[in-house]
Amino acid sequence: MSIQHAMLAAGVFLLGAANALAGSDLPKVGDTYIISRDEYHGFRGSHRIYNRMAEGLVEVEYCGRPYWVRFATVAWTQIEVERENAVRVEFNQGKGWRPICAHPERQVTLLDLGVQEDPRIVVQNDGVPVHRVSRFSAIRNSFKTAVDTAARSYHGAQINK
Repeated sequence: MSIQHAMLAAGVFLLGAANALAGSDLPKVGDTYIISRDEYHGFRGSHRIYNRMAEGLVEVEYCGRPYWVRFATVAWTQIEVERENAVRVEFNQGKGWRPICAHPERQVTLLDLGVQEDPRIVVQNDGVPVHRVSRFSAIRNSFKTAVDTAARSYHGAQINK
């Protein structure tokens, strides 16, 4: 075997070993985030994502790996991309942020989760609104009293005999 073949074989072995070790390099619970960065790679914002189920979270998959996130996090990724920021799943091992998955906004959307609401509404409510109320119903209900409202108006006044 020539020296070039031996070097190539060693390189392939080291690359395989590095890839095997990368699996043990997976983030620990609590240190995984979706991070938004501007065109200069400057930090714009982040949302924590989780490696286990908890109340208020929904299971998603980014780059073939399951995570649990808030609906507001998925909505936020969509808004950040509209603002022309890049979002990635990243984690920190104490040596800086390491990207582990690009374009989570393409992998999971609100529609994928069955949510029809505008992403801004979902972020504003920190989730999907549970009790949907139309604006007009809310206005109408604000004028209601404990007594019949029709009897209180001029046209609904009862005539005393």
